[in-house]
Amino acid sequence: QVQLVESGGGLVQAGGSLRLSCAASGRTASTYAAGWFRQAPGKEREFVAAIRWITWSASRNYYADSVKGRFTISRDNAKNTVYLEMNSLKPEDTAVYYCAARQPAGGNYYDLSSYDYWGQGTQVTVSS
Repeated sequence: QVQLVESGGGLVQAGGSLRLSCAASGRTASTYAAGWFRQAPGKEREFVAAIRWITWSASRNYYADSVKGRFTISRDNAKNTVYLEMNSLKPEDTAVYYCAARQPAGGNYYDLSSYDYWGQGTQVTVSS
């Protein structure tokens, strides 16, 4: 079992930045790959970014086209925490952002159904 707790959401003006954090706990939390998804009002939950380990010091990252070049996903092994650094924010980035965890092997990292555990979500609002 893995527990995920997000933090760092808030209200920011367009062009601003926010950093979301996802703290993971549980016996095997450190072995899981992690992803960020978001859901805007009236829309389906969509993939934002994901990270999986290649080695202890190297990882492979995945991004939605809409956030490439603006968002960066990273992970602090010692803290069992995954971050989403969001820059050049736009009003269309407004959504509830969810952290998710899954087994690293197999599946499509862009597919939310491949994730086993979810956090409660944190609201990000970007004003124009």
